Amino acid sequence: MTQKTWRVMKLAGSLQLVLLLALASRAAGLNIPLEVEQLPTITTYTSGPIIALPFDNTVTVRCEAIGNPPPEYRWTKDGKNFMPPYITTNKTDHTSGTFVLRKQHIVQFQGKYRCYASNKLGTAMTEEIELIVPNVPKFPKEAIDPIVVKEGDPLVLECNPPEGVAPRQIYWMSFNLQHIEQDDRVSMGSDGNLYFSNALQKDSRQDYCCHAAFSRIRTIVQKTAMTVVVKSSEAPPVRKPGLLLPSGVQTEKVLLKGEDLQLECIPEGFPTPTIKWMKMGDALPSRAKLSKFKKLLTITGVEEKDQGKYMCIASNSVGEAAHYFDVIVEDPPKWLTEPPKSQLTVTGSDVYIKCSVRGNPVPDITWRRNGELFRDEPGNYTRVLDDTVVIHNARAEDSAVYQCEATNSHGSLLVNVNIMVLNMAPLILTRNYQEYAVILGRDIIMNCRVFSSPPPIISWFKDGDAITVKGERFFALQNGSLQIIGAEENDSGRYMCVAFNTEGNSNITAVLDVKDRTQIVDPPQNVQIISGTTAQLMCQAEYDRSLQSTFELVWRKDGEEIPLSPEENSRYVVNNRMLQIMNVNLSDQGMYTCIARTGLDEEHATALLTVLDVPDAPMNLVISEIKSPRNIFLSWVPGSDHHSSITEFIVEYEESQWEPGRWRELVKVPGNLATAQLALHGHLNYQFRVYAVNSVGPGPPSEPTETYKTPPAAPDRNPQNIKIHGHLPHQMDISWEPLLPIEHNGPGLEYKVSYRKLGVDDGWQEHLVNRPSFVVTNTPTFVPYEIKIQSRNSDGWGPDPKVVTGYSGEDVPTTAPRDIAVEVINITVLRVSWTPVPPATVRGHLGGYNVHWLRMRNLKNPNKILNERQSLSFHGKRSHAFVPGLEPFSEYKLTVNVFNKKGNGPNSDPVIFSTPEGVPEQVPILTASNAQKDSILLVWGPPLETHGTLIGYLLQYHLINETTLEMVDSQVKNITGADTTQWQLQGLKEGSLYRFHISACTRAGCGPPLAQESNTITPERVVGLQNDFATQGWVIGTMCAVALLTLVALIACFVQKNKGGKYAGTPPRSQRQDMFSMEKVKEKEDLHTDMESQGMNDDTFCEYSDSEEKPLKGGSLGSLTGDDMVGDSTSRDSLVDYAEGGREFDEDGSFIGEYSGHMHRGSVSEPNGPSSVKPGSS
Repeated sequence: MTQKTWRVMKLAGSLQLVLLLALASRAAGLNIPLEVEQLPTITTYTSGPIIALPFDNTVTVRCEAIGNPPPEYRWTKDGKNFMPPYITTNKTDHTSGTFVLRKQHIVQFQGKYRCYASNKLGTAMTEEIELIVPNVPKFPKEAIDPIVVKEGDPLVLECNPPEGVAPRQIYWMSFNLQHIEQDDRVSMGSDGNLYFSNALQKDSRQDYCCHAAFSRIRTIVQKTAMTVVVKSSEAPPVRKPGLLLPSGVQTEKVLLKGEDLQLECIPEGFPTPTIKWMKMGDALPSRAKLSKFKKLLTITGVEEKDQGKYMCIASNSVGEAAHYFDVIVEDPPKWLTEPPKSQLTVTGSDVYIKCSVRGNPVPDITWRRNGELFRDEPGNYTRVLDDTVVIHNARAEDSAVYQCEATNSHGSLLVNVNIMVLNMAPLILTRNYQEYAVILGRDIIMNCRVFSSPPPIISWFKDGDAITVKGERFFALQNGSLQIIGAEENDSGRYMCVAFNTEGNSNITAVLDVKDRTQIVDPPQNVQIISGTTAQLMCQAEYDRSLQSTFELVWRKDGEEIPLSPEENSRYVVNNRMLQIMNVNLSDQGMYTCIARTGLDEEHATALLTVLDVPDAPMNLVISEIKSPRNIFLSWVPGSDHHSSITEFIVEYEESQWEPGRWRELVKVPGNLATAQLALHGHLNYQFRVYAVNSVGPGPPSEPTETYKTPPAAPDRNPQNIKIHGHLPHQMDISWEPLLPIEHNGPGLEYKVSYRKLGVDDGWQEHLVNRPSFVVTNTPTFVPYEIKIQSRNSDGWGPDPKVVTGYSGEDVPTTAPRDIAVEVINITVLRVSWTPVPPATVRGHLGGYNVHWLRMRNLKNPNKILNERQSLSFHGKRSHAFVPGLEPFSEYKLTVNVFNKKGNGPNSDPVIFSTPEGVPEQVPILTASNAQKDSILLVWGPPLETHGTLIGYLLQYHLINETTLEMVDSQVKNITGADTTQWQLQGLKEGSLYRFHISACTRAGCGPPLAQESNTITPERVVGLQNDFATQGWVIGTMCAVALLTLVALIACFVQKNKGGKYAGTPPRSQRQDMFSMEKVKEKEDLHTDMESQGMNDDTFCEYSDSEEKPLKGGSLGSLTGDDMVGDSTSRDSLVDYAEGGREFDEDGSFIGEYSGHMHRGSVSEPNGPSSVKPGSS
């Protein structure tokens, strides 16, 4: 022993552990490790008796023991050595004590066996094991003479059943396997005989058969049938009672404590005696029960207090007889407290082995040592004193197996007591440097398994220091292990276990590592999922990374682990800590538990998965009538709603006459009801079914009801949706929506059509028809009628019909509108008014008015005839309309006609009018070239559309600050002459940036400008250009030629395209003179068709046609001032702008007051008002 170890042992104080080895009772009671030499101990053996059944192929007799050295086995049979035929081997290839007997020769092995297990230290033995080989039970073959008895005499039919494997049951039966009837006169005794207290004539028969059944060997045997002949007598003599069973006056009954006591008395006599039981000097126990017609007394679980004398008394009207039973309760050998225990002791100590038993009779005790008889020898240091063995000053050679066997007439008890006399230094059986891991906060036990004699003192130390492990969390256990409660991080380290006794010492080291605990940081949440979809349950865990190899995530449902199959068709998939359940169904509902598990700990988290599904089908549909067979109640029992409340029930019906096999909805019922009132049609065979609806969807329907028949009845309603048409001028077509077949309510459905002129006191014209239509001929044109239609069938008429009003056939209108007037609003919009036609001349429902206009010529080219036709339809009763999309500076002819459903009336007299001039379009091109220090040449092309007579151009140019891009100075130049297409600007500032705007102008104003920018040049640049021009004059010449060609092309285009355009009106002569001033701006005049539709309210048109398929056109006037010029913007307006500008419409849709348009800073003035054109001839 090292000096350090002794120092550690001396400092041990707080957690010293003295291991007091417990002395065990039976096999392996000492818990001596097998590494240490020890006596044999029998661990397993077959307790007797063993019954070899006929269908058992083998019988196994077991005997297994442990010891060091391993024990060897021997057997005795009936007290003599026996060599088993078939010996088995154990797991370590040592010969076992177990042997097997084969079925063929098993009879010769019947007897009592005992097993001995021995090694060099001693011998252990078992109790006797009895092997019983029963014979196959059978009755002897015999011829039994008929039994003849006088009527009234007693009779006993003997069974004498064979012995066999218990349990055995006895039956008395006839040839046809009917039980022999038993009562207080006839009964079977416990010995199997059939007893007759007195024989009667009805007892005569030839088939009294005794059957013995052995259930364990599945065998039933039958005795030869017996014949009983009862001789009749006129009056059987009365006879005082006697006892057929038991015989004699007194019987001694000995049984073991705990068994069931059965006392039986079967009497004879005539009349049949009755039995009465009593216990002498005491009352019958409460456990006593009478059976077999009071002939059998049974007391279950008999005890010593049940001993005594019992008496049965048989009595009838003649006398009585008695029998006495002397009941004695005895007991087999039993331990008073417990069997003696094996002992481990040291040399020189005293050993006491006490075998305390009880029993009735008192058991005899026999002692053996290693299986050999062991008797008391006075003067020896080992004494046998009745039930006690005393060994004084024990030595090593006294180590042995001592057997105590207690025996009386009812059985025996045997116990093996191992006595080990041993002195041994501590032997630590736990591996050195055993590594332990524990989760932070959990408990850990570090083992230090030690064997020694005498018992050792055990101490624990940490990290090799001479400091004893201390603290409230550290506990030394009885087996030498160290337990740490609630491990902390600083508990990690090396621990030393030191064991020593008087024979020596030993120590080992244990290594402890405290790990972080496993936690579920993102547990699964309760979820509701719709059946058929995919459910997802998340479970994210954190754990000590050193345990990664043992970490696993397991899912359980309702406590059962979910099988996770790698197959693609598996419904359960775990991916990235998520459990996915594909195609969820109702069986997936339940509690799901996520288990995050390592080799040291695990954490659980649970969530409830609720599956929402459609409701189950309702059940138990019941029909009950309310007031009539066609007014019924339907009730049902709702099915499960599967966690989604039922919102409604749908009642469906199927009728077999018109649509067999087709189910239709009849009524909906709120989900909180389970009944529906149904109104049915007559003359039908109904079946009903119900299905429920919840938030998931409709569930399956219930089973249909039985067929329910309704009687025929008159129709419940008349036809609906009556329509009156006049396809021809002198007839009226009447049609209606017929009754459905199921609404006929009976056979023979017809319709009565009644009609008469409205407001005329005429009688009703009536017709019966089968079809849902009728034509009235020879009617005046477009005259109102009253019509009614009533349904009927063979059972009667439907309810009174409602009267509807309609008109006879229409014809085309006969007159044209008068007083046609037009009012030019602006260059593209016209207001047309007229006097409506008289209603009588419409000859039908007024459809509206058509406005037709023809563009005859462009005033700029008046000799060319255009004939561009267009029209618009205005529905309803009206006297004016707005016509958009006119071309400026054009001459038009306009007519109006009325129309109805039949067609158009004649056209009105035509009206001729002209539209004013408009502003030109934007010039197509503007270039700035030939820049000098104070001048720039501008070249442009004329506009493609002038919308009037072109009178010149408006040029604006602005000096631009090149840093801020702001205008510093602005100038305006009016260029007269329609043919001018270039201008040389002089007096410009050298080296500066200019922005130029050019607009084309007519008498109506100037169009939108086109912008261009350019710079004047510095004197230095002029010199450079002159030199460059001198050397490269041919380049300049080429550029000028290209510019000239471009200008010629633009002029040619202008000549071809300049056919007139859109005009906003002709300004007064006084305003034309100021047309080019800076204050003039254009007014927004562009009217789009969609904007007109929004602004005209009831004056909007409904239909539009153009005979030449030309779209409506709009025009605009460009602003000449301020921001509009800078931004090159073009303003547009519609009729809505007129209202926004403070103008209003009067009742007929015309403008109130004079229109002048919107002004920006200043404007080019428009005409003082719209011009009116009177009707003229076409």
